[in-house]
Amino acid sequence: MKKLLFLSIGLLCCLFTVQAQKSSKIKIEYSDFSDINQEEIPDALLLRGNVRVSHEGVVFTCNKAYYFQKENYIKAFGDVQMVQGDTLFLNSKYAEYSGEVKKAFATGNVIMRSPESTLVTDTINFDRNVQEAFYNTHGTITNRENTLKSKSGRYYVAQKKFQFLTAVTITNPKYVIKSNHLDYYTNSGHSYLFGPSTITSKENYIYTEKGFYDTKKNVSFFKKKSYIKYKDRLIEGDSLYYDRNREFASATNNVKITDTINKGLVKGHYAEIYRNLKTQKDSMMITKRAVAITLVENDSMYIHGKKMLITGKPGERIIRAFNNVRFYKTDMSGKCDSIHSDQKTGLTKMIKNPILWNYENQMTGDIMHLIGNNKTEKLDSLKVLNNAFIISKDTLSTGFNQVKGQNLYGKFADNKLKEVDIVKNAEVIYYMRNDQQELIGINKSTCSSINMILEGNTIETITNFNQIEGDIYPEKDLPENTRKLRGFIWRGDERIKTKDDIFPPEENEIDTKIQAAKAKNEAKEDKPLEPRKETLDYDKNNPKPVVK
Repeated sequence: MKKLLFLSIGLLCCLFTVQAQKSSKIKIEYSDFSDINQEEIPDALLLRGNVRVSHEGVVFTCNKAYYFQKENYIKAFGDVQMVQGDTLFLNSKYAEYSGEVKKAFATGNVIMRSPESTLVTDTINFDRNVQEAFYNTHGTITNRENTLKSKSGRYYVAQKKFQFLTAVTITNPKYVIKSNHLDYYTNSGHSYLFGPSTITSKENYIYTEKGFYDTKKNVSFFKKKSYIKYKDRLIEGDSLYYDRNREFASATNNVKITDTINKGLVKGHYAEIYRNLKTQKDSMMITKRAVAITLVENDSMYIHGKKMLITGKPGERIIRAFNNVRFYKTDMSGKCDSIHSDQKTGLTKMIKNPILWNYENQMTGDIMHLIGNNKTEKLDSLKVLNNAFIISKDTLSTGFNQVKGQNLYGKFADNKLKEVDIVKNAEVIYYMRNDQQELIGINKSTCSSINMILEGNTIETITNFNQIEGDIYPEKDLPENTRKLRGFIWRGDERIKTKDDIFPPEENEIDTKIQAAKAKNEAKEDKPLEPRKETLDYDKNNPKPVVK
């Protein structure tokens, strides 16, 4: 008896739950005519003229309707409209609606409107339980800023979001977005892209496989395999930020900026780029293992600084590098505190504590200028002003060849230092050898000026001019402590011998950490971006004005 009692109570509870969850009946509010014709439409009430029915907050109007009372189901014909509060308006030629499952189907010139946008398609389904509408026929969505076209889509009423998982195109007066996976929020105009996606405009072309675009403010953020391509420049990075209104972009981690006109390349882990589309005078700042790479006669020069600035028009760029600047080229390397390089004049200034190595020659001075030839893309000449000093090791002994004076002027041939003039207060110590490389003696002298001809990266001839004092000494007659000129400092252990030597240890550590984090992130499952807080809180932060 107890089991039977519990079973009876359980059945009653289930019956009560079903009754409580059961949908209410569709309510007929008005029609000009109503009729029942069992032969023509069995078990249906025929409604004609200004038909209006409702069901739990949704109102249907049409020209004609069949209402199946037992099934709680209605078919509507001609000028059909379904209205859900002030959030959704659905117009079509034909529609069906079930009051039991709260699902609607509409077809024939379907127009779905919300306060923010309008969708035009052929067929649509609407599930009131989850407040979602979906279509599998070509659709066009329009709002104040954009026009969206897609083969299919889904609309989430509560979130005011369209989701597209097939080809979709957003057309804006300034650009066109194409993607196969896009979430578009109609109230904010925020777009979330996933998978191969492009944004095309007159100014640039953007590619990404995961990104965010605010179509109202024209600001965007891209995360995977992304780049921004201009006519003269390509910007790449693990993550990119772009403000179209200001033509400002920033890139973070594994940044690579290619100058497609001047065949230059800039790398680092953070960069900011401003573009002036009218004057073409751009500016770029790059830091965190920054390096600028330029081609000089098919031989790349690498310049590193803790911070680098690049400004000016194409062909007239100015490169500035600051703090512990280092540069490398196969036949030349150097260090200084900062560099100023003018592409138009071909002048590169090494500022504060400059040192230059050309093959085995070490050159120092207070001020150092390298002058290039823009036509030949080769180095043309060198100036070292105040306290010019050249040192090179003698190839067969422990001694050093040395030349010093007030100023130094050098000429290059095929990017190799060919001729050097030391002007004013010149001094020389030179290990003289015959054709058999036997030491003849050590030339130690002073004069007004010196001319040197270099061949094969070694000194071929030295010519002294005016007020010559000194002599050629046998090695045994010149004491060791007199074989170095005043101010002699050999810095061979500092010489930069490869392009990787331009980076200090602390910046290499930054790079190692960034690459490890990237590898860890790439190992994770690839998912679309989560909606930003500004997207979810858009209506709260942008309330509509109250109409009085």
